[in-house]
Amino acid sequence: MHAIDVHDLVKSFGDKTVVDHVSMTVDTGEIVGFLGPNGSGKTTTIRLMCGLLTADEGHGQVLGYDLITEQLKIKREVGYMTQRFSFYEDLTIAENLAFVARLYQLRPAKEHVDRTLEDLGLTTRRNQLAGTLSGGWKQRLALAACIMHKPRLLLLDEPTAGVDPKARRDFWDEIHRLAADGLTVLVSTHYMDEAERCHRISYISYGKMLAGGTVAEVVRDAGLTTFVIEGPDLDRLAREIERLPGVEQVAPFGATLHVVGSDGQALGTTLEEIGRRPGVTVAHGETSLEDVFIQFMGDATDNMS
Repeated sequence: MHAIDVHDLVKSFGDKTVVDHVSMTVDTGEIVGFLGPNGSGKTTTIRLMCGLLTADEGHGQVLGYDLITEQLKIKREVGYMTQRFSFYEDLTIAENLAFVARLYQLRPAKEHVDRTLEDLGLTTRRNQLAGTLSGGWKQRLALAACIMHKPRLLLLDEPTAGVDPKARRDFWDEIHRLAADGLTVLVSTHYMDEAERCHRISYISYGKMLAGGTVAEVVRDAGLTTFVIEGPDLDRLAREIERLPGVEQVAPFGATLHVVGSDGQALGTTLEEIGRRPGVTVAHGETSLEDVFIQFMGDATDNMS
């Protein structure tokens, strides 16, 4: 069963089309990563799906409810975590959660708060003011508030921006635990390692959906070829290579250069001469999701200009 099944969604603000005929399906219990550059329409699409905005065109269902006519029912069964921490910083963790429990009319509120504190490992900090929390603990509080009413769908808008790697890993362990229990998750992110932890990914650029599938499928379908170059004076070599035929990306990775192009034969021919130079080696490399991400960004046209 699809938790999300929407087709040809369009949303404009004035004369700018922010979401341009976007379609997406997400299965129950699936974690789908939502990728795209800043201003690509991710947040607007998420808000359309949780009923905070109404699409100008398009149709579909979220959790079996009609996207246009049953927005209130969708809102009751969705947890939405926004980009910014949006709780009362002068209230404690427990007080913030108690407020959320009353909003959702959860009774008895104290039992719901206590259970959520326990589930998210927040019990020992229940009396700490939210404003004194680190980024990782604020993130955990935000997640706790989103899942306290036991939603069937969790929409996360860049939830780990600004938190340390340990907190990010703990957060994703928690997301996978929730998904294993049947919760469906759609998460927007800029982190490639997070995208690779999703069951599938969807890539949107300036309002248009460009790609979707598993990470392996998206990388394969991008049709890119990658070479790895080692040798002396890589900075100078990079400046030379970036002007050669068939070269579309040149990026330093430690003591190597990654060179990427969509025409593998042309790229290989170009780099043959480079590989014959003293001390320089050129070898086939593995195209990464980041390579694909950068390629999509370079090919896209900004719809706000």
